[in-house]
Amino acid sequence: MKKEQLFTRRRALLAGAAAVGAAGTAGVFVWGDKGEPVRVGVPVSGAPARSLPLKPSAYRLRPLTGYGPPRAAPARTPVRHEPLLRMTGRGRTMVLTFDDGPDPHYTPGILDTLAEYDVRATFFVCGEMAVDNQDLLARMADEGHVVGNHTWSHPLLTRLTRRQIRSEMSRTSDVIEEGYGERPRWFRAPYGAWNRAVFQLGAELGMEPLAWTVDTLDWTTPGTGVIVDRVEKSAAPGVVVLSHDAGGDRSQSVRALRGYLPRLLDSGYHLTLPHSPRA
Repeated sequence: MKKEQLFTRRRALLAGAAAVGAAGTAGVFVWGDKGEPVRVGVPVSGAPARSLPLKPSAYRLRPLTGYGPPRAAPARTPVRHEPLLRMTGRGRTMVLTFDDGPDPHYTPGILDTLAEYDVRATFFVCGEMAVDNQDLLARMADEGHVVGNHTWSHPLLTRLTRRQIRSEMSRTSDVIEEGYGERPRWFRAPYGAWNRAVFQLGAELGMEPLAWTVDTLDWTTPGTGVIVDRVEKSAAPGVVVLSHDAGGDRSQSVRALRGYLPRLLDSGYHLTLPHSPRA
């Protein structure tokens, strides 16, 4: 499928999935046993709980070292009933995530900025994009980033059978293992649409479900300054930020990262990688 057709199809799905998307303003939805949508509480973008405002600092907090791809998968991944929305831990820690790539036009710019500031991020990749950009997966591995599974073709999983969901997940994990060197330990459902089958099959494949706390809504191309403002106003300990490095014109996302990343660091934030809480 040509990329132009892919982008058109995704925008159509976005319109049809409006009730389950935009977690930064409406929340992440989980499908109940009877098919009804149940919203998981997510702080509204721009006003997270216990937000710590950005303040100039007299020092640059040195990025944490020793972060890299997980060395070994846990013996058994728990089956959760809702996705993880934020990270727990001490201090000012945040997680940056990028969905839908890798894209040869935009992903390298994001990787360049992360490398400049010695920061690690998490990339939730789609199999149909990753299969033709294995070199970018290898670079992510070399530079210590985490690569997660975002399905093969970015469908609305709640409309698929268990067999179709497994195929979307497992094919993508195969491609990630080939290019990245390890099977993914993290999974993110497209459009933030989860149900019991998604949680169960993800766990069977050794993956934890990670959603987000703050949605930059960069896919709407609101302007570089708007994206920067959303991230900075939402900065708080444990926040997981959602951005995109593919699926359309992501030049604003690339420029926005260059704007907010050094300011987060100057304000004393650690930009770290996700970790699994105790089951």
